[in-house]
Amino acid sequence: MKINYSNLEKRINIKFKDKGLLIKSLTHKSFNILDNNEKIEFLGDRVLGLVIAKKLLEIYPKEKEGVLDKKFSSLVNKKTCLQIAKNINLEKYILTFNSKNKSVKIEDKVVSDSCEALIGAIYLDRGFLMVENFILEHWKKNIKESIITQIDAKTKLQEFSLKKYKKLPTYKVFSNTGPRHKPIFKIGVKLPNSKFFIAEGASKKDAQQNAAILCLKDNT
Repeated sequence: MKINYSNLEKRINIKFKDKGLLIKSLTHKSFNILDNNEKIEFLGDRVLGLVIAKKLLEIYPKEKEGVLDKKFSSLVNKKTCLQIAKNINLEKYILTFNSKNKSVKIEDKVVSDSCEALIGAIYLDRGFLMVENFILEHWKKNIKESIITQIDAKTKLQEFSLKKYKKLPTYKVFSNTGPRHKPIFKIGVKLPNSKFFIAEGASKKDAQQNAAILCLKDNT
């Protein structure tokens, strides 16, 4: 089945000078072990981080670094990248070992990684201003939502545990997998006399937050 990449270009309103670069950015290693999007994804992750960090500093010039870090993490994590990818129907254009059988669902992580690779390809092909416009346009809603400041889940869980048990929650790292530039942490948290609530994240902070959310849902 031939993929019409011009439809994707129309959807994102960007015409690539090098179509091969666009295709490479959407080629998973399962499809081509030698010529795939891993390195472009590595670049795209950094470009996304730079653009989002720059925008947050513009919006919140007086905010503390810790608050900015939480907002930043929520905007560049895998979940958000997956959401953006789905908004532009990116899955339709990704080449994997099962590309000929479109009834087989592509894993969320592959779709999320491809979104970052697309960002890297836009930067290489059209430059920083173009990729900055792309990111700010497609992350616009998420950036607006970041304006709502809330007490994070880890802090809420700590306050709940101290009030009810007079003790702090216990966190435990269960695993740390993935490449060095893209680690996946699996961390659990438990209250006194409770089971561990385990969640994943791209950093220890993210994994702890996600685990705290699960624990709060079950205990409050």
